[in-house]
Amino acid sequence: MGKEIERKFLVTGDGWRAGQGSDYRQGYLSTDPQRCVRVRIAGARAWLNVKSAVSLLRRLEYEYEIPLGDARELLHGVCVQPTVEKTRYHVAHQGHVWELDVFTGANAGLVVAELELADEQEPFARPAWLGQEVSDDPRYYNMNLAQVPYTQW
Repeated sequence: MGKEIERKFLVTGDGWRAGQGSDYRQGYLSTDPQRCVRVRIAGARAWLNVKSAVSLLRRLEYEYEIPLGDARELLHGVCVQPTVEKTRYHVAHQGHVWELDVFTGANAGLVVAELELADEQEPFARPAWLGQEVSDDPRYYNMNLAQVPYTQW
């Protein structure tokens, strides 16, 4: 069984910027608040992902690689529109690797940092560029950004 424990924060400043990011495009086949099904393309690879909420920070998560052509068809013909587009950067900071997402398209202007933890109480060092925590704000869930994009808030 897969699990994900994730904290989510807004980003302030550009002190984290370094290196090359990866472009992601993802869409949702199901956006039920307790369980969602996502299709994601990153480069020449694609995945189908299923998540189910267990608590505010903890989710069951299952991810399976799928053919790129299938993912493209699902994104264009089946998924909730608009799709979520972003560039993801991996930034190491004091023993943890942060995922920073710079959103484009309908969510342009939003920059979010996510940190996956082994335990909900695991301590971590806060980088200088880390802003307000939004783990408990469902507007920032990618599945909700597909339905009500940041530019429409």
